[in-house]
Amino acid sequence: MSARQTPVYFYSSKSGLVRSFAERLGRPVFDLSEREHRLSEADGPWVLLTPSYKTGNDRNDTIPEAVRRFLRSPVNRRRMVGVMGSGNRNFGRHYQMAARQIAARSGRPVLFEFEIAGTPWDVEECRRILAELDEALARDGGTPAA
Repeated sequence: MSARQTPVYFYSSKSGLVRSFAERLGRPVFDLSEREHRLSEADGPWVLLTPSYKTGNDRNDTIPEAVRRFLRSPVNRRRMVGVMGSGNRNFGRHYQMAARQIAARSGRPVLFEFEIAGTPWDVEECRRILAELDEALARDGGTPAA
């Protein structure tokens, strides 16, 4: 019996770079730019994939609004088991800031970070990490660490 594939909930801007990465992971993915997913609750452990944006305003959060809305649900916050980030190194200290802030606030680990749309190596490495997560969750009865 194979382990449940932990779904990835992601946000992608109109560029579609994060969507492209998510779709190459070979597992269930849900686009938080779509209202039905943004307003849903995850039915078990899940992973967040978020881009970071440089806003030019240090007081302005780099976390996409769709991601913030999804995380307003206590159920979604509780069931999130990890965070992955997409970023652009040209953003300097803002690189991966959204993923790192969410991980710090939630007490969940940053599982993987990649630049822009990711490379084929990034996709394979991320697939490997997620498969290991699936197996760990299966061993632990599907319960995320608190």
